[in-house]
Amino acid sequence: MENRWFSVDDIAEYLGVQPDTVYKWISRKDMPVHKVGRLWKFKTAEVDQWVRSGAAADGRKRASNESTDAEKDPNS
Repeated sequence: MENRWFSVDDIAEYLGVQPDTVYKWISRKDMPVHKVGRLWKFKTAEVDQWVRSGAAADGRKRASNESTDAEKDPNS
């Protein structure tokens, strides 16, 4: 059954995060996902590769760098 497609809730549980976090990662277009009708579906092998590549951490790093930059420059 390792070849099955996972839902947002399934992949959130698999990664140990909240579904809202998965939706945020999807909206940034960082996370590998496939749209099947109106549903988002995932392959664990693709998600595992994405996590190992550091892309999940890079997304959080970007967000934290943006807030830090905004705090430094009051004109932004």
